[in-house]
Amino acid sequence: MTRRKTNKIPSGHYVETVAFGETVRAFVPDNLPPEIDLGEPRLLRRLTEANRALGRLDGIKDLLPNPDLFLYFYVRKEALLSSQIEGTQSSFSDLLLFEADETPRVSADDVSEVSNYVSAMNLGLRRLNELPLSTRLLKEMHAVLMRGVRGENKNPGEFRRSQNWIGGTRPGRAQFVPPPPDQVTAFMSDLEKFIHADILSEAPLIKAALVHVQFETIHPFLDGNGRLGRLLIALMLVESESLSAPLLYLSLYLKSRRTEYYDLLTKVRFESAWTEWLVFFLDGVVETSEQAFQTAGRLRELFEADLVRVKEIGRASDSALRVLTEMQKRPIATVRILSDASGLTPPTVRSALLRLIELGMISQPGDAQRDKVYFYDGVLGILEQGTEPL
Repeated sequence: MTRRKTNKIPSGHYVETVAFGETVRAFVPDNLPPEIDLGEPRLLRRLTEANRALGRLDGIKDLLPNPDLFLYFYVRKEALLSSQIEGTQSSFSDLLLFEADETPRVSADDVSEVSNYVSAMNLGLRRLNELPLSTRLLKEMHAVLMRGVRGENKNPGEFRRSQNWIGGTRPGRAQFVPPPPDQVTAFMSDLEKFIHADILSEAPLIKAALVHVQFETIHPFLDGNGRLGRLLIALMLVESESLSAPLLYLSLYLKSRRTEYYDLLTKVRFESAWTEWLVFFLDGVVETSEQAFQTAGRLRELFEADLVRVKEIGRASDSALRVLTEMQKRPIATVRILSDASGLTPPTVRSALLRLIELGMISQPGDAQRDKVYFYDGVLGILEQGTEPL
């Protein structure tokens, strides 16, 4: 691999390593933190705006009657978007169909990858109550992320023991070659120490942004590094108590600006463009937080308006309200699922669904498999924004 010609100072150095019979130059990053000026006016302004946006985002729990429901949806939306960056073709509806034990409309492998992301996130959040954010936890999450999907033969839950590369059909033509495998454990140990050091503890967003780049540069696993690196951001903010729940997900922002995102990762490595990266990252925090806040507001307005309309139908409103309340939690569901959740008999659920279909709230596509599948179109329309496959 040829080193980029630049007068800028790189944030690491090269070492020679052998990969698949080729001698290549692998990039070895400097340890964190780099030299950055938090008082630089542009960076300071963005950091102030991002911290304010993060505080507003954490206040979503005061906006919604059921903030856990919003988190349920948002974790799944992030799982979908993060997987789409890596090439998965699943949609939000496909994921919900899969979770309802129905057949998705795309490859089951694609949907399984998204579902694994949800499971890995939930595992990480649960384990944070028992142990700190660590290489051990990341390995556990990676094992779940890669379970039973493409890449399951690439040492799930274990740091790589062979050289990987990014871009190009072989190492000698790669766009980027991460550190040699015998250095991965040491680099990840240093990264774990930095995460828990007092350094930049007053600026958790800055710290998360730095850790994300370092993780992606180390590329410690043979597969799944991008998805796990994005999960790491949310977990760091929860562990630092910057957020009470993992509500900040940057994948929609990174998906829509993926060329700029990848270019900036490269510029950080080869030109030490840390300030430029941090500004980009903080802009994403502001934009993503505002989108989440607006989404929560739209869901609340939808739920309130639909409940008012259902109450107006008279005697049948009680069962219809119970079914609609359950569909707020699972906007794709079958009669069996809704009956089990609401305690209503299947005939009563079917009657209530017909009422909701007449009101234009619920639909029942003709291509549904097995038991009829019903869609809460208003919720799906809000949550599916920006989730179109690449």
